[in-house]
Amino acid sequence: MSKESLRYLNNAKEILKKSPIEDNRYADVKYVKEACDTAYLAILKAIDEYLQNKGLVKKELPRSVDAYRKALRKYLAVHNGKLLRKFEDLYDELHIAGYYRGDLHHVKVVKEALNAAKAFIERIR
Repeated sequence: MSKESLRYLNNAKEILKKSPIEDNRYADVKYVKEACDTAYLAILKAIDEYLQNKGLVKKELPRSVDAYRKALRKYLAVHNGKLLRKFEDLYDELHIAGYYRGDLHHVKVVKEALNAAKAFIERIR
């Protein structure tokens, strides 16, 4: 796992610790949203690093979720067809449900999403 993506993922876990837990739910959605966004950024950092190791320069890196999808299809899906589906799941769970909508509350669900992000990052190293 890249140092930068690992740092982001660890930051996400630290952010979550700021929220009180009541009845196995995070009581402060602000910290959950922030942690989910940071974990999603860790995924993007890991993809960027992989692409740079494949020879892309910084200005060629994806700048939108659609561009990330295309890059995954072109550079990674050849080796692992499930990777794009995992990316889509993490995009929906962390970025949309967790960050954008603030729909994640249960401690177990949020922690599983962060673990899934870590597993994704480890698969593309």
